[in-house]
Amino acid sequence: MTHQPDQDKPKRPQQVYSLIVQVGRKEGDGLPPRATGAALLCYASGVDEAEAVRETVAILKEADMAPLEVQGLGTLEERLSASDEIDDEERFLMERALKENSVIVAEVTPFFD
Repeated sequence: MTHQPDQDKPKRPQQVYSLIVQVGRKEGDGLPPRATGAALLCYASGVDEAEAVRETVAILKEADMAPLEVQGLGTLEERLSASDEIDDEERFLMERALKENSVIVAEVTPFFD
């Protein structure tokens, strides 16, 4: 029997991170015609924030978006301890991201010059 070191490591639990992603323009991105870019509010699951950011950027690129910058807002617990108000819809989307191990784009705010 061969020893597999990964079996000894406890599996780190997935958490959901709230991220604000700024995107530029790219052909086929689905943004309004005169928009210069947008801010996306995303909920992404990951064992840490870095993984959640990597997954989010990869999925947005697959969707023909051009991610420029990602700002992490933290986990649900971190946001609550920072006195952020989180409504039922946000909580539902966070739970869905966790359950589906996915990235959910909750809000798109286009930028216009």
